[in-house]
Amino acid sequence: MNTINTVINEYKFQLQKGEITTAYRCIMDLMMQMRKYFSREHPDFSVSGSIYQGFMDMTCFAVVPPALRSRKLKIAIVFIHESIRFEVWLSGVNKQVQKKYWQLFKKNQKSKYRMPLTLAGRDSILEYDLTNTPDFCDSEALIKNLEYGILKFIRDIEDMLGTS
Repeated sequence: MNTINTVINEYKFQLQKGEITTAYRCIMDLMMQMRKYFSREHPDFSVSGSIYQGFMDMTCFAVVPPALRSRKLKIAIVFIHESIRFEVWLSGVNKQVQKKYWQLFKKNQKSKYRMPLTLAGRDSILEYDLTNTPDFCDSEALIKNLEYGILKFIRDIEDMLGTS
């Protein structure tokens, strides 16, 4: 079993190689670009003012379409670091809202999207993989591709909730 000092030394070694730092900056830059893009292109959405950088497990920001605002629901745009995957989640503004809608979707089985089996340690009600193979070389195309999937997810959620 590695001691924490062994793990930290490996972390230092990997950072000194430079590739992890470059990749992380690229991911953060893309997430910032996407957040700004949603603010600009979807002015009717409330877009979080910052990006949650996580603990190198996930990075995300939230958008709140008008139809979900009164239900206290939000859409999280999430990058999963370990699998290099973008996801979109339906979330609640707090745990009570999350539980209410998770139970609603579970009971009615209204969703074609993935549901966590339990809410323990989870922030999502429904989840959808946007892409498992993002091409970071063309950030504009990647953002447009992600936007398409996000907007489709939002429309589907609004249809399921009868808000559209």
